[in-house]
Amino acid sequence: MMRWLMSLGERTWPDVPTYAEAPTLDQAHAVALVDDFAHLFTVLKEWQQEYGEELTTWAVQVEADTVENLPAELIDRWAREGAPVRLDTEQGGYVRVSDYREVSARELGPHRRTQE
Repeated sequence: MMRWLMSLGERTWPDVPTYAEAPTLDQAHAVALVDDFAHLFTVLKEWQQEYGEELTTWAVQVEADTVENLPAELIDRWAREGAPVRLDTEQGGYVRVSDYREVSARELGPHRRTQE
């Protein structure tokens, strides 16, 4: 079954607020697996309560049954390529969705991604 896997991004450059890394799945502060893209917004809202209002997350559609038992090839692919969909919370409760599925992993880079 195809699902959406999302991890909490890391804003590691305070001088560049749009910069956000996509950490490897084993190093992410939070990871979620949901059945539908719309459910990512519910998780994002929960994460805002725990991690703060301004968040960046990365998501990708995957075949996986549970977040606790992700396939090794999926974990390896995430480490190499990251995830192509970025969700950024914005003031006023808005969420900006950036879809990079048409951009090659080489052009985007696995961890150094900025919002346009």
